[in-house]
Amino acid sequence: MDSRHGKVRMNVEGDRLSNLPDDLIHKILSFIDVKHAIQTSALSSRWRYIWTSMPCIDFSSEGFYMLSNFSKFVTHLLPSRNNQIDVSSVKLTFHGNDSHAHGNDIQVPVKKLLDYAFSHNVQQLNISCLRVKKIEFPCSLFSSQSLKHLTLTGYSYKHFILTPPTWELPALATLNLCCVTFYDDCSDKRVGLFSNCANLKNLTLKNVTLVGLNEFVICHPGLSSLTLEDGSEHVNVVTPQLKNLVIKYWQRIHLISAPNLSSLHYEHHYYILDISADLPHLEKVDIRILNLYVDLANYHKMVPLLQRVHSVKFLTLNSEIIEVCWLVFVLNLIFRLSHLKRFSI
Repeated sequence: MDSRHGKVRMNVEGDRLSNLPDDLIHKILSFIDVKHAIQTSALSSRWRYIWTSMPCIDFSSEGFYMLSNFSKFVTHLLPSRNNQIDVSSVKLTFHGNDSHAHGNDIQVPVKKLLDYAFSHNVQQLNISCLRVKKIEFPCSLFSSQSLKHLTLTGYSYKHFILTPPTWELPALATLNLCCVTFYDDCSDKRVGLFSNCANLKNLTLKNVTLVGLNEFVICHPGLSSLTLEDGSEHVNVVTPQLKNLVIKYWQRIHLISAPNLSSLHYEHHYYILDISADLPHLEKVDIRILNLYVDLANYHKMVPLLQRVHSVKFLTLNSEIIEVCWLVFVLNLIFRLSHLKRFSI
């Protein structure tokens, strides 16, 4: 009796899950990669084709012995989807470091997947290359009228994603780049990056480098939030609508124009932020410089920086900055004592 009751109860629960609407099942399947989502087709006739209409697709090479096998999987899977269904989100993750892999083992699935996603109005794209040495994206792949959110993540400074310097992504609102290299054949050109991303609002650059380019020129009329982290490339920031700026351990940044900036967070070991812009709306400032004593010139650079942020309402400084400012004040005071014959501490 108990055994029969248990079977009936299991059947009822199974029916409840199968009776869920497609969009809710799609939401559940979005938490697993597409390989495992396909395996649910063996559950029943209800589940046989439901994966083919998933709007969110997660491709991962984890579980594939070789990247060439993963490439074949991606190539054969895309034609099996319901071609009438748009793709709202695509995630592509390369794991491992396959010593037998060829360039095409990575380039082919990337190109096929991006071509498919862009032709099906993808809005969100996330590509991660974990321990894969290099992926190079041709300029033609960065052309989409629908893409709103893009994240590209390399593995380390030795494993970069290579991209062209300018993209045609007019709907893009959020861009996150980590371990990415921009390359171009013209070494004398000052590039206004992201100039063809008219709706870009939020930009994060972490460990980004240039090849064949002189410098970053982040000049964007609508950008409201900018984060720069772990970089050494020269960057000029010209952003009239920028509200929030975060800079962490990026050593060569020149803030030229950001008249609407309201929040500034700056961290570095010893470099001082170079500001020539007027910041009349700045309200919140957090500055942390850890080793000001390494370079004596920083003593005199710190004061002009603080003068630029004199009208803020909320100011946070680390103890080293307070010590340096106090030292500069005392030394200036001492030098003005014309009759001083002896000074000691």
